[in-house]
This record gives sequence, C-alpha cells and structure tokens, in this order.
Amino acid sequence: MDNDLHNSRKAWSVLIVSTLAFTVCFMVWMMFGVIGIPIKKMLNLNATEFGLLTATPVLTGSLIRVPLGIWTDRYGGRIVMAVLMAVTVPAIWLMSYATAFWHFIVIGLFVGLAGGAFSVGTPYVARWFPKNRQGMAMGVYGAGNSGAAVNKFVAPVLLVAFGWAMVPKVYAAIMLGALVLFWLFSHQDPAHLVPSNVRFSDQLKALKDPRVLKYCQYYSIVFGGYVALSLWMVQYYVGEYGLDIRIAALLAACFSLPGGVLRAIGGILSDKYGAHQVTWWVMWVSWICLFLLSYPQTDFTIVTVNGPTTFHIGLGVYAFTALMAVLGVAFAFGKASVFKYISDDYPQNIGAISGIVGLAGGLGGFVLPILFGILLDWTGIRSSAFMLMYGVVWVSLIWMYWTEVRRVDVMGPQGGRKAHAAL
Repeated sequence: MDNDLHNSRKAWSVLIVSTLAFTVCFMVWMMFGVIGIPIKKMLNLNATEFGLLTATPVLTGSLIRVPLGIWTDRYGGRIVMAVLMAVTVPAIWLMSYATAFWHFIVIGLFVGLAGGAFSVGTPYVARWFPKNRQGMAMGVYGAGNSGAAVNKFVAPVLLVAFGWAMVPKVYAAIMLGALVLFWLFSHQDPAHLVPSNVRFSDQLKALKDPRVLKYCQYYSIVFGGYVALSLWMVQYYVGEYGLDIRIAALLAACFSLPGGVLRAIGGILSDKYGAHQVTWWVMWVSWICLFLLSYPQTDFTIVTVNGPTTFHIGLGVYAFTALMAVLGVAFAFGKASVFKYISDDYPQNIGAISGIVGLAGGLGGFVLPILFGILLDWTGIRSSAFMLMYGVVWVSLIWMYWTEVRRVDVMGPQGGRKAHAAL
C-alpha cells in the first residue's frame, strides 16, 4: 500500500515537471510566431520567406522525434529530456545576435530541437500510469502545447518594451530554470526501459503499417495544423484586420490556449469513449470551421430595379476569433485521441511509434506555413491558408470513412471500441 502511494506520487511528480518542461520547450519552438514579425520588416521578407523563417525550427523539432523516441525507450525519458533542454539553451541565447536571414535559419535549426521534447515526454509519462489512465497522462503532458499561447502573452510584452532581441535572452533563462526544476523533481524507473538493438532504419519500417500511415495523416492536421496556425495567426491578424501586435497576439492565443490546455480533456474522453469516436467528431468539427474560415472578404454588386446594390461578405474579427477558438478545441481533442490509438495498438513500442507519428505531425507544421506563404504570394488571398487546410481535412475524413466508419455505428456507446476492433 505504501509502495503504491510512493509510486503514485512519483508518477504525478514526473507528469507535472515534464508538462512544465514541455510547455517551455513549446514556447521556445513557437518563438518566431511573434518575433518573426519585426524580423520580417527588418529584413524586408516576402510571405514565402516569412513562412520559411517561422517553419525552420519546426523542421528539426520534427526530424529529431523518431530518434528521440527510440532513445527514450532505451535510456529513459529523464536523461534524454534533460540533455535535450540543455543543448538548446546556447542556441536560444545566440538568436538575439542574428542579423541576416541565413543567421536566423541556421540558429533556428538548433533552437528547433526543443520541439522534439514531445516524443520524449509522451512515452516517459505514459509508462508511469496504468493503461486505463495513459490517455489522461499523455493528454495532460500534451497540454504543454499551450506554450504556444504563453509565447503570445510573453513575447509581445518583451518585444514592445525592449525590442525583439530581448525575447531569446529571456527564453534562454527560462529554459535553463525549467531544466533545473525538471532534474530535481523527475524520476527514473529502470523497469520502464525497453532494451532493443533496433536501428533507426528498422523503426521507419513501421511506416509500412497502414494504421501508422493513417495516424500520421490524422496528426498532420490536428498537430501540424495547430503548429502552423500558431505561427501564422499573429501576422494574419495584423495584416487582415490591422491590429496592434499585442492585440493580435492576445486574440491569436484564443486559438493556441484551448488548443493546448484542453488536450488533457481529449485524453480523458479518449479513455472513456475510444480514440475512433473522438477523432471522427474532431474531423467533422474541423471541416465545418475551416469551411467558414476559408471564405475571403468579398464585395459583390447586384443590379436591382433601383440600381446597383453592393454587399459585403466576410468574417469580422470577433466571429473569426470564435471560429478559431472552436477549431483549437477540436485540434486539442484530436491530438490526444490520435495518441490513444497508439497506446492501444503499440503498448510495447510507444516511444518509436509516437516518434514516427510526431514526425509526421511536425513535418505538417513545417510544410504548412511555407505553403501558406506561397499561396498568399500567388493569390493575394489571406484565407487561402484555411482553404489548404480544409482540403487536408477532407483527406482525413475520406480515409477514416473507408477504413473505419463504414463498419461502425459511431453514435452508439460501443462505437469507439468496435472501431478499434475493426482496424
């Protein structure tokens, strides 16, 4: 009894400090979403170059996820997370001294390593909890995505008061403090290690499993889309509605905050109703929101018996923000439900499979901002970003229908479990 209580306290201590560490890592990872705006003006970047600037850290944070997942299985999450955080501190600090576009790209690649923390913490915290509570544990840890919202609260204040170069310096100090707290209050259990001689190339063979490919597709929208929009929204508000950067960041946080914090609720719902049922409804809510968000600001004239009459159709700033908040909630639930699929299907290989799926989601977060910029430069329509994501959600819905939903009553209480059995 005393031993169980001791292990429970350890588990919660690990979960709390790991979530704190991941929040700080995600805040750093999303840094360019705010400081990229003055940098864009300073370097006179076009939309495509701005997309590349913001997406560069996401690239390394994505590519490193698979090896980090493997190393977590082999060496333990405490060691891997601590080393990862320590390595990023010098790069974050050096960012404040960059002056040319290539400086930001190169340093951004090293700063982006912080984004790999997800593939370390997910298997690390999951193994401290019983199977029926792993969805909750991974959901709570995943709530560290709210670091994207924290970035939008902290960075604009520092930027306006001291200039953009102060932001990396403060973030480096925060990362160092989080590292110390993590090391003091985290624990290691040798029983959680998964001895293996499997190589990186062997792990990638899991991509031959159609279920893994499908989960990669789902995650590329619920996580990749979340990352991309978190990076893109501040400048979208500034350009589309002419807002001050502080107000723009505050409104953008209405998407980022629920998109991170509510992931824990998504994990609990996935434990209760099944990963399939939650994911299915997430995709439909996302589809509706993105359809409405895709409509550009439009003026059209109708010739009436009394002469020409002009109408305007378009989302106002408040309606836009409300839809973004709903989309953020849907993405939060979806991020948790996808990883519930993984813990159900691959209990002995969570680290490696979550690394592969996380890689796909991160690459979505890397590619989408660049495509947003290309579409904006090509069409001149800011809402083209949502048009692109609307199409990606269509792919997920069709794939999910043909592989799962055709054989399942998703409205029934057993829908999630039947779907899982049908995979």
